[in-house]
Amino acid sequence: MKIRNTVIVLALALLITKSVWAQNADRHVVVVTIDGFRPNFYLEDNWKAPNLKEIKEEGAHAYGVNSVFPSVTYPSHTTIVTGVQPAKHGIFYNGMFEKDSTTKGQIYWHFDQITSPTLWEVTQQAGMKAASVNWPVSVGAPTVFNISDVGSKGQKVMEDSTNPRGISTFLKEKVLNNAPAIKVGIDKNVASIAAWVIKTEKPHFMTVHLLGMDHVQHVNGRNGPEVEHTIVLADSAVGMIRTAIADAGIKDNTLLIITGDHGFYDVSTMVSPNVWLQEWGLLKNSNDWKAKFHTAGGGAFMFLKDKNDVATLNTVISKLKALPDADKKYFQIVDDKKLRAIGADPGVILALTGMNGAAFSARTDSPAVDKGKGGTHGYFPDTRNIQTGFVAEGMGLKKGTRIQEMNLRDISAIVVKHLGLSMPTSEGKVPKDLFK
Repeated sequence: MKIRNTVIVLALALLITKSVWAQNADRHVVVVTIDGFRPNFYLEDNWKAPNLKEIKEEGAHAYGVNSVFPSVTYPSHTTIVTGVQPAKHGIFYNGMFEKDSTTKGQIYWHFDQITSPTLWEVTQQAGMKAASVNWPVSVGAPTVFNISDVGSKGQKVMEDSTNPRGISTFLKEKVLNNAPAIKVGIDKNVASIAAWVIKTEKPHFMTVHLLGMDHVQHVNGRNGPEVEHTIVLADSAVGMIRTAIADAGIKDNTLLIITGDHGFYDVSTMVSPNVWLQEWGLLKNSNDWKAKFHTAGGGAFMFLKDKNDVATLNTVISKLKALPDADKKYFQIVDDKKLRAIGADPGVILALTGMNGAAFSARTDSPAVDKGKGGTHGYFPDTRNIQTGFVAEGMGLKKGTRIQEMNLRDISAIVVKHLGLSMPTSEGKVPKDLFK
């Protein structure tokens, strides 16, 4: 009797779920991330971003969105599609920590490295279509269309990993006007491909990643003519996607979300904490070490060769605190309690976040404190400058909603609510008064 009752309950649950899917089968969500997207781009008058500002006025917007730690591209984007922090989804940095010299330059490229359910999966499992253009950690993702962000892997690897396989030839000829390559670092190219997918496939859930703003701010810092020019290009790409949604005839049923992964800080100083570890006799080379820092822009994460080596941990803490004030002003220690609370890499027990214009380098052949330039991110996400942005328009939103603060993981909850999906693993929350 117990088995039969269980079967009946499961069957009823499946029928109810299918009924919910059927009711929402004509709904769509497009999530566009602008890498290095800052709220001031749409909150301040001096930035030329007419599409972003129109979406802000006609739909909803946030004053700030909290990132993850480190506040860098790959773990941030994975939090958006999973609704959980890095400790649960398994993508801790852009590049993996390398324990020795046998591995070099390993990046989190592949979907199967994610250890928590994703929005692409739950969309496809619901009988709906998911698609993605230039999204990090998406090689092999369950979608009807996919071009992955594989960065330094190069053009051939990117084209070989597309879904459908071989679609790149068509895209170069027909969508990008006989371009010799699919250059995903150009926001117009990404938007052109995304627009074609929207009009051709009409996916129920789509992720799009625009890269241009990140590179320009790394080189120039937060401000300057190049930054002003590039936000115009990113805004234009958003406009292309808005137009495609209208041309596809799905505007009335679509929720468009524009968000980001992190903000930016100007950099004037470069700190190389592994130099200190060398001086203290804790790091001799890449294979012989007791402690080693893995750096990510404004964050530095210390690994212990023996995770139970409390003596080395205490030595590092006391040595860092004993540094002269001229050096200590450039960092703040993030202890184990804070790391666990923010959902950072569980293999790290101590980290540093930069202060007063400082970023971090993993080098051991430079001064511990040197001059720096440009801009970066990666800092602990508790400051205004490192927050990213959020504007949204479309079906069901309450016009003029202002959200004081939200988290990246909340994006997943918004998508799930709009599409009527089930994703119990997500820890995101729909911001108050976002929907009618």
